[in-house]
Amino acid sequence: MTDWLLSIEGTPAGHTAALWLAIMAAFLHAVFGALQKGRHDPWLTRGAIDASYGLMAAPFALFVVPWPEPHMWLIFAIAWAIHIVYKCLQAWAYTKGAYTVVYPVVRGTGPLFAVIGAYLIFEETFTWVQWLGVAVLLSGIFGLAGYNMMRLQAQRDTLNAALGIAVLTGLFVALYTTFDAYGIRATANPFTFLAWFFMIDGAVMPFIAARRWWRMADAPALGPLMARGVIGGLIAFLSFGAIMLATRLDKVGEAAVLRETSTVFAAVIGWIFLKETVGPRRVALMALIALGAVIVEVGG
Repeated sequence: MTDWLLSIEGTPAGHTAALWLAIMAAFLHAVFGALQKGRHDPWLTRGAIDASYGLMAAPFALFVVPWPEPHMWLIFAIAWAIHIVYKCLQAWAYTKGAYTVVYPVVRGTGPLFAVIGAYLIFEETFTWVQWLGVAVLLSGIFGLAGYNMMRLQAQRDTLNAALGIAVLTGLFVALYTTFDAYGIRATANPFTFLAWFFMIDGAVMPFIAARRWWRMADAPALGPLMARGVIGGLIAFLSFGAIMLATRLDKVGEAAVLRETSTVFAAVIGWIFLKETVGPRRVALMALIALGAVIVEVGG
């Protein structure tokens, strides 16, 4: 599979594969976000997820894929630091604000910064049609966040803090997207980057979560929490792996924008599983997000 992926890199077939990988990542990322915001404390869920995917990745990193080249260790260290800050901000935002408000703000801020980062790092450029698509997509995402915010009843006292943290989280989404795209291109085998990244990345949050769990007066049972962690770990492999492969096969900026259709999937998940209402205005805003993504793709 590695040889096939490398053979289509930068080709029309690679562009098509990157498109579908980005859409798959969008859906799975929305599932992942809902999983972290759902039944348990977001910090505990994140710790369980990281512990799961770190342990699952270890045998692949150590015994299956080629070992990283010497220059990759510094890249892994920087990527690890960026992701730790991102995950802490994400968990913090979810404790302060409603999922349907926080998630769209994070995902709406991220692609704008990511497109700028892709221009600075990879010298990628967008056509004016693609910029129009970005504007349409972002208007839908932030419109959805604003609509959800107006109808919000719970956590209004922490709303301003949640929005500020969400914007900062979006900045780190863009930072990890562009830097990880640089990292996966810096090694000969993309699966080397993915396996080692997951093993290294899973080493910190479990300890933070364990400390938080230990101090809780009414700590949740570990069985259901770890089951959620295993499911989240598998979703993380597929979601993060898909978007990283997409950024290697094709443009980083396009993949980052297309992934933000995850906001549409998040709204549907919130409606079905979190029992949040979806009316005609939300449907219209979700259609705007999808239209923006189509314009970005066609405009390229």
